[in-house]
Amino acid sequence: MASNNPTMRGYGMVIVNEAGWLEHPVPKCGSLDAIIKPTIVAPCSSDTHMLHGGSGPYSDLILGHEAVGIVEKVGKDVKNFKKGDYVVVPCVTPDWLSPGVQNQKSFTHDTRMFGSFKFLGSKDGVFAEFFHVNQADANLVKLPEDVTPEAALMTVDMMSTGFHAAELANIKFGDTVVVIGIGPVGLMAVRGAALRGAARIIAVGTRPVCINVAKEYGATDIVSYKDGDLVEQIYELTGGRGADCSIVAGGDGSTLGQAVAMVRETGNIATVNFYDINAELNLPTLAWGLGMSHKDIRCGFCPGGAERIREMLEMIRFGRIDPTKIITHKFYGFDSIPEAFELMDTKTPDLIKPIVYLDRKK
Repeated sequence: MASNNPTMRGYGMVIVNEAGWLEHPVPKCGSLDAIIKPTIVAPCSSDTHMLHGGSGPYSDLILGHEAVGIVEKVGKDVKNFKKGDYVVVPCVTPDWLSPGVQNQKSFTHDTRMFGSFKFLGSKDGVFAEFFHVNQADANLVKLPEDVTPEAALMTVDMMSTGFHAAELANIKFGDTVVVIGIGPVGLMAVRGAALRGAARIIAVGTRPVCINVAKEYGATDIVSYKDGDLVEQIYELTGGRGADCSIVAGGDGSTLGQAVAMVRETGNIATVNFYDINAELNLPTLAWGLGMSHKDIRCGFCPGGAERIREMLEMIRFGRIDPTKIITHKFYGFDSIPEAFELMDTKTPDLIKPIVYLDRKK
């Protein structure tokens, strides 16, 4: 990194629907910032969604937002980190000096909507030899000695977002909760619901590998859209009462309407699904109580910053969750990123979450 205008290799979107290797300048380090060399990364559905234009017509952008790595450089005003520190990097890294972040619920929106999710659109992501983290002291966490890098990697998005879904749903002791979509985030929502006191957790999914983990995380019932109308199935299971809460962690534009319909009056609907930019969300008017049902819909993305990830790491350290259960595929070496990315894009039946070790050989 000592030469003038050094460049680095990274993997991302050349244009919409075309992924490939890119050569970009090594990011510069501001006085409050850090440059990280990733050692383990994970592709996410948000990355593949981005590639296919689901967030807009981006191009020439290194993707990736889930990483654990080693500090390569810190700015002169960084106090808590130094070169060589092993760190966990939240996928949401707010600009903590922005006035907008001070009145937000999850610190996801600093200078604009979704502005704190900087690795997905406003700058290069983590599938690179080096990546930039703004305001390092507030957005980095040292990897605890008693947490593995693989487990820590699952906190930065999957666990934090899934748990946030349970927070948004305001789950109470004894509640019946439906989780629609039991991919990585949905599975974390299942576990989050159990930890928040749900008595009955109905998981909606079809893939056996996901169903098995859902049961391990606390799901009491499994429902499949292949067996008929989801709303009718939920009302049948609950004796006509409906669920207290529903969580949308997958699906399309029609899924939100189903989530509203399956919840009883005064119930809560939480959605952390990444809808397509062209999706239309429609609510069933009668199930909405003609606007008078007191059903609350809350949407969002995981809270950002170091403190959030420290909390997630504590849940692992003290045995409340083993997030490595969702890791189904492991790849080794920087050049294996495209293979892992393609797997996340195609979503084979045996997949939940792939990870890539950049510093290890198989």
